[in-house]
Amino acid sequence: MKTDFANALKGFAMGAANVVPGVSGGTIAFITGIYERLIEALKSFDMEALKLASRFKIAELWEKVDGRFLASIFIGSVLALGTLASLLKWGLEHHETHVFALFFGLIAASIPSVGKMIEKWTLPVLIVFFIGLSLAVSLAFLKPASENDHPLYLGLCGVVAMCSMIIPGLSGSFVLLLMGNYELIMLDAINDLRSGNFGEALPILIPVGIGAVVGLLVLSRFLSWLFKTHHDTAIGAITGFVAGSLVIIWPWKEIHKEQFIKASGEIKEKIVKVDGWRLPDFSQAATWSALLALVLGVGLILIIERFAKVQPEPSDERS
Repeated sequence: MKTDFANALKGFAMGAANVVPGVSGGTIAFITGIYERLIEALKSFDMEALKLASRFKIAELWEKVDGRFLASIFIGSVLALGTLASLLKWGLEHHETHVFALFFGLIAASIPSVGKMIEKWTLPVLIVFFIGLSLAVSLAFLKPASENDHPLYLGLCGVVAMCSMIIPGLSGSFVLLLMGNYELIMLDAINDLRSGNFGEALPILIPVGIGAVVGLLVLSRFLSWLFKTHHDTAIGAITGFVAGSLVIIWPWKEIHKEQFIKASGEIKEKIVKVDGWRLPDFSQAATWSALLALVLGVGLILIIERFAKVQPEPSDERS
């Protein structure tokens, strides 16, 4: 029971991280020690699992897919999305710098945790590290697309966002922002679902969910193979992604938005450009409160790491 609660807390942290553009839930999974177990559990949804389900062998299916572990992670993630979406939407609207400072601290403090998983820093590992770093940094300079609520595009958003959500350092929310549908999916639709406005939420979330499941099943198999055959190289690329994402999440920058009118007549804002990265102005009180948020983010990671060491989660453990 304690392990289930611990996994739910880790799932909650992953869900919270996935809401904020620039933050990867996969990074949280990594530093809490559940990442490879999560990938193996997701990979277990195969033809054998389908046969067990069709024969209603629920107990065997539950054991095969590491059901208790996945259920704990899922419940924690859903609770985070349901409870924090409104809070983070308010925070991004009124205290944007502080929200990004908090998660900048989370990301920065997690880099040593990811990097120390590499057993030996060879030349190929260094090369993929810098490739991952470069790719993550380049994302910061891409221009976001316009919002699009066509079901096929929403399904594509689900595929791409889920793939990036489970790759540490690559933010699913930031990818959704680049695709133009971050506010539509992560804020508006989730808040509509939470408030019981299913007519608005489900036409958005169902295609996204189908795409996410497809992306998850495909990518989990690839990542499982990658970790088994090229472990240090995979971790090297991931460490680069995590380090490069610090550019995306840097709190002191300019985010340019413009208003647009949806087909329903609703007036909304979208991000059109991010630039003006700068050093913090220490003469302003807001800078010091943002730095406090950054330190809080670092502290949370240290607590999570300590908690993870107390309750380790090896990939082959079943509880």
